[in-house]
Amino acid sequence: MLVVFAAGVLGVLVTTFAPREARHRGQLTWVIAGLAAALGCLVFVAVRGECTVTAAGSIVVDGPALFLQGAALVLAILAVLLIAGRGTEPPPPESLPLTMFAVGGLLLLPAANDLLTMFVAVEVLSLPLYLLCGLARVRATVAHEASLKYFVLGGFSAAFFVYGAAMVYGFAGSVAFPGIRAAVASGAHRPLLLIGMALLAVGLLFKIGAAPFHSWVPDVYQGAPTAVTGLLAAVTKIGAFGAFLRLFTVAFGGAERDWRPVLTGVAVLTMVLGVVIAVAQQDVKRMLGYSAVAHAGFMLLGVVAASRSGIAGTLFYLTVYGCGTLGAFALVTLVHDSGGETTRLASWAGLGRRSPVAAGIFAVLLLGLAGIPLTGGFVGKFAVFSAVLAGGGFAVVIVAALASAVAVFFYARVIVLMFFHEPRPDGAVIIRPGARVAVVIAVAGLVTVGAGVAPGPLLGLAGQAASFLR
Repeated sequence: MLVVFAAGVLGVLVTTFAPREARHRGQLTWVIAGLAAALGCLVFVAVRGECTVTAAGSIVVDGPALFLQGAALVLAILAVLLIAGRGTEPPPPESLPLTMFAVGGLLLLPAANDLLTMFVAVEVLSLPLYLLCGLARVRATVAHEASLKYFVLGGFSAAFFVYGAAMVYGFAGSVAFPGIRAAVASGAHRPLLLIGMALLAVGLLFKIGAAPFHSWVPDVYQGAPTAVTGLLAAVTKIGAFGAFLRLFTVAFGGAERDWRPVLTGVAVLTMVLGVVIAVAQQDVKRMLGYSAVAHAGFMLLGVVAASRSGIAGTLFYLTVYGCGTLGAFALVTLVHDSGGETTRLASWAGLGRRSPVAAGIFAVLLLGLAGIPLTGGFVGKFAVFSAVLAGGGFAVVIVAALASAVAVFFYARVIVLMFFHEPRPDGAVIIRPGARVAVVIAVAGLVTVGAGVAPGPLLGLAGQAASFLR
């Protein structure tokens, strides 16, 4: 985390003092080097295999934290390449330093060991993202609207989180997770605990885009620059779900009977609402936004399972979903018509005939998001559904399977439009990607297929990491 924050500060200095013509290249070099160095430090810590609590008890280093931080760093490197590779819309000089500060908050979030540190991590993650959503030189008005919506609703969610932390402190007399866990085991002052859990859940459910706190997702995804949308959709979910898993597994693990039925209902509502509304969308980014809402519901099932296999399934799911979604948005940046980037579905007719390779990769990524066999999405859903079934949630799995079947329809609709419709004379074309964007797309496609054909290594790693230090 210190390496990432230091790289962000150096990026600010480069923006301030470097000549204008060398600014972008210097920033990109610092940022990629910083993320790679942070990943190297993380691998060194993980190989040592020591789980510990540090920073005066506020940060915990354990399997889930290291796994999620590693996945976040890999996806952050890809997201930075995507943001820096926006050839038709060069990023503002502030974009990369802001991205680094957001990644720093993201790394802190799943490792927070008390409510105050978790709140600081949420804000360090969120504040740069509010700005990034509005930093657009093309369609600036729409981006500013998306940024303002995200900021206002994010402020409300932060208030819920802080109020919930106050209630839990009143219940437990501590904001540290071990102290809260001990107080939950004692069973005193239950009303304060229940109110605090509910308010904290609202704050985090907003961050993961779960219903009924999802209203910002489609608007922000559509309005923000597409590369930033990829960062939002793929990377930030990792931190938010890491915090959610730690909070409800470690701090509130003894109150499972209280929160499990409520989160089950939220997961079902999120899955159903996401897939049903996605069917009616005529904009690719809005469709992927509601798809992200549905996937948040599927991932919540791993939390609801309240077991090691559920945690492992969620870790795997987050990784393959992040790669697939980032690759999908990278391809969206390449679809242009006479007015520039276009996300209207009607303009995508016949893209598979004009650019069969790029459209074919996009189809593979969509099939992975749909959970078709031999893709990573299928293995992720299977792992999470199996964990829920093992806990007796047969009815929930039936609903999740039906929601997945509906999701196949709106993903397949895009594929049919690209390959089985005639190209329109004024329709969109896929421009040739730069080297950076091509790397993002290639890695996303390889992970989607590789995690479906040979899921053993990644699934085994997730299984080994699925034990929280309590």
